[in-house]
Amino acid sequence: MQPTESEFIEKVVYLNRVAKVVKGGRRFSFSALVVVGDGNGSVGYGLGKANQVPDAIKKASDRAKRAMKKISLIEGTIPYQTTGIFGAGRVLLKPASKGTGIIAGGPVRAIMEAVGVHDILTKAIGTNNPHNVLRATFAGLEGLRGAEEVSNIRGKKITITRK
Repeated sequence: MQPTESEFIEKVVYLNRVAKVVKGGRRFSFSALVVVGDGNGSVGYGLGKANQVPDAIKKASDRAKRAMKKISLIEGTIPYQTTGIFGAGRVLLKPASKGTGIIAGGPVRAIMEAVGVHDILTKAIGTNNPHNVLRATFAGLEGLRGAEEVSNIRGKKITITRK
């Protein structure tokens, strides 16, 4: 079942004003980087460009909704530690115990809130460019696999042993 418009969590990560110098002066346009999630493991991002800020945000959110991906989560955090890499950007993602909260800044925080993660430790390394940090975070999240997925690939059953 596809969520309705109101069920999505939409976060504007970055707005940029771009000036183009023409004969009559400067022409301004805007680009918006937006993250959209359902708060339950699905998240996407989009970049929109337009002459007005609301139009740029709308374009970006439409692109983000079309590019949504499912992320495997376990009890409000990620299953294991991972590092996402894109360009010069590296983002370290560590699972955290209940009550820790989202220890993240800027683009990483927006993604974690939109995807529905409540407890995580993160560190952006190498660059603070929002585009690269966002894409590195997505690279790290897309590489995560849940126990069911790994067991299907390996052809083994999941057994839980208690100590």
